Amino acid sequence: MTKLQVRAFLYNLGCFAVLFILFRYLIEQYTGLSGFWIPMSAFVLGTFLAPKFQAAKTKNGEKLFMSWLFVKGIKEIG
Repeated sequence: MTKLQVRAFLYNLGCFAVLFILFRYLIEQYTGLSGFWIPMSAFVLGTFLAPKFQAAKTKNGEKLFMSWLFVKGIKEIG
């Protein structure tokens, strides 16, 4: 794995983890769900709402790109 692929993986993991913990807390506090359904709901929401990062090789070398539900198109990160 290249440096940018590792960075993309860590960004994906970090964004998902933050959203998963946030949604797990919010679901536990503000809904009537219990047991298995709390982490399952947080997982689904975190998966859909977290931005996606990917390293790709271009003509100018390897670059990092981001795609997100709330941002139109694909953005170049670095």
